[in-house]
Amino acid sequence: MTSAYSISVYLDLRRAKASGKFPVKLRVYDSVTQKQKMYSTQFEFIEKEFKSIWKTTKPRSEYRQIRLKLQAMENRANEVASKLNPFSFDQFEKRLYRKKGDGVNLKYNYEQKIHALRSHDRIGTASNYELSQKSLIKFSSTIKNQDYGQLTFYDITPDWLSDYEYFMVNTTNKSLTTVSMYLRALRTLFNDAIAENEIERTHYPFGKRKYQVPASRGVKKALSTDQLKILYNSTPDTQEQQRAKDFWFFSYACNGINTKDIAQLRNRDIDGDKIYFYRAKTLKTSKANLKPIVVYLNDFSLNVIEKYKKQSSNSNDFVFSIISEGDTPEQQHKKIKNFNRFLGQHLKKLCVANDLPKEISPYWARHSFATTSIRKGASMELLQESLGHGNIKTTQNYFAGFDNSTKKDFANQIMDFD
Repeated sequence: MTSAYSISVYLDLRRAKASGKFPVKLRVYDSVTQKQKMYSTQFEFIEKEFKSIWKTTKPRSEYRQIRLKLQAMENRANEVASKLNPFSFDQFEKRLYRKKGDGVNLKYNYEQKIHALRSHDRIGTASNYELSQKSLIKFSSTIKNQDYGQLTFYDITPDWLSDYEYFMVNTTNKSLTTVSMYLRALRTLFNDAIAENEIERTHYPFGKRKYQVPASRGVKKALSTDQLKILYNSTPDTQEQQRAKDFWFFSYACNGINTKDIAQLRNRDIDGDKIYFYRAKTLKTSKANLKPIVVYLNDFSLNVIEKYKKQSSNSNDFVFSIISEGDTPEQQHKKIKNFNRFLGQHLKKLCVANDLPKEISPYWARHSFATTSIRKGASMELLQESLGHGNIKTTQNYFAGFDNSTKKDFANQIMDFD
C-alpha cells in the first residue's frame, strides 16, 4: 500500500545563514491533504558540501559520519510516521521531538495530559490528574522501590494495580471512591496510548479477568422532604449562614445547578423567569448535540438573584460576584473552590444547630433536587434533561430512593382496588 506521506532531507537555499551556509531541513509531504512542512535540523552546509555528503552514493571518508547522522535523522522520521494511522502533522511533530521511550513513559504521559488540560482551561480535571500522579509516585517509591521517572505502561499489571489499591485503602486510609477517581485517570492514559498505537491492547491491565477499577456507590447525599422543610424554615445565626442557605436552596430550586455553573452565570443567561445555561462540565467533554438547560425561576430563586446580583446592566457580566472577568482560569478555579468551601462550612453550622446531617455540602442540593423530583412524580427522562446528563444511568445514580413514608403509603394503597 502506498504511504500517505513522504520524507526527505532537503537543503533550503532560500536564505543563507550568517555563516554563509544554508539550513538542512526535513521535508514532509502529506499526499492526502497535499500539504508539506519543513522541520529545522542542526545541520547547515554550502550547496557543494551538501551534494558531496547527500547527493552522492559514495561520499568521501570525511563526510561519511555526517551522512550517517543525516540518514539516522531521516530513518527516525520515517519510523515515527510509519506508526501513524492515519498520518497527521500534529501527531508526527509530537512524536518526533520527544525522547525515545517517552511514548510509553508514565511520567511523560501524565505531564502531557496535564498540560493539555490546563491549556484548555480544564483546571479541576488537571488537578485530579496531578493528585493521581502524586499517589502513584508515593506508591512506586515507597512500596515497589521503583523509580517513577522510569516507569512505563508495561510495568503496570493487574497485580500492580491491586497492590496500589491495597496501599491506598489500608496504608494511606483513602476511600475506594478516591482510588477509583485516581485510577480512572490512569486508565484514560492507557486508552489514549492504545488509540495512538503506542502500546498494544494486550498490555491493557483493566477489565474483566484483569483489574477492575472500584465502582463503589457512596451514600446518597440527599435530604428527605422533612429535612428540607426544617432547613428551609431554619433561622441562620449569622449573615454568612444566611448566604450559604440562600445559595444552597438556589442550587436546589434551579435544577440542582452546581457551584461552578452558578459562578459562571451571566446576565444574558437570564430571560425573564427563565435561565438558559450550558453546564461547564458538558462544554468541555460532550460537544455533540449540546442542549442548554432551561430553568424556570420561582419566587425564591428570583429573590436570591435580586438579593445577590451585581449592579451591572452589561449582558456579558457575571450575575454574582464570585468570579471576575479578568480572572485567569486558575484564579477562577480557586475562587469557585473557596466559595464552595465557604458554603459548606457555614451550612454545616446551620445544620448542626437544627439537628440535620452535619456531612451536608453544596453538592447535596443537586442530589436533593433529583430525589425530590422523582418522589413528586417526575419521569427519569425529564430529570435527565433537567440535570443535563447525557446518559440516563448517571441520572439514576442521583436518586436516593423513596423515603419510609412513601413506602408505607404505597403498602397501604396496594390492596386498594377502587
